[in-house]
Amino acid sequence: MMNQPTIPEPITRLIDAFSRLPGIGPKTASRLTYYLLRAPEDLSRVLSESIGELKTKTRLCSICYNITDTDPCAICRDTSRDPGLIAVVEEPLDALAIERTASFKGRYHVLHGAISPVDGIFAEQLRLRELVGRVHEGGIKELIIATNPGMEGDATAMNIQRELADSGVKITRLARGLPIGGDIEYVDSVTLTRALQGRQSL
Repeated sequence: MMNQPTIPEPITRLIDAFSRLPGIGPKTASRLTYYLLRAPEDLSRVLSESIGELKTKTRLCSICYNITDTDPCAICRDTSRDPGLIAVVEEPLDALAIERTASFKGRYHVLHGAISPVDGIFAEQLRLRELVGRVHEGGIKELIIATNPGMEGDATAMNIQRELADSGVKITRLARGLPIGGDIEYVDSVTLTRALQGRQSL
């Protein structure tokens, strides 16, 4: 009986680490690992340094909770943007998707998730309390609820509407030109622009 070849531990550890990333299965993780073994050394070094800096040199903006390397973030510091118009999004990638449309001139509030009791995610685990606090501080005229269309996004939108029903702030939702069950980060710019323009009152 032939002995199975043993794989060095650094290789198996990296394959396991890649496998834990979303959308990467064992085969892709193995391909990435063996590619890095053959790649020039400077690529591995840059990758390693970049991953290290991802945690040490980024933070959450103390106003909108988007990911940034300065606090407040560039959007919250931008005086040309309307501080009274806030788009509430689930994730930082959703804010990036809206920014790509170049049609939104307000600011953001990033929740870092959506209410999903099945997955054990409740309102208390999101940045909803901070959103309510921003509204109560005054100066906000309209909240655009830009959560993903679907059960979790709808539940989150209803929670926001309930919490802020007596605030006097106009609350709208992106138009339903967005596909049900889709994620905002994958929506094309034209569809997203039309959804912003056709937003509806909640």
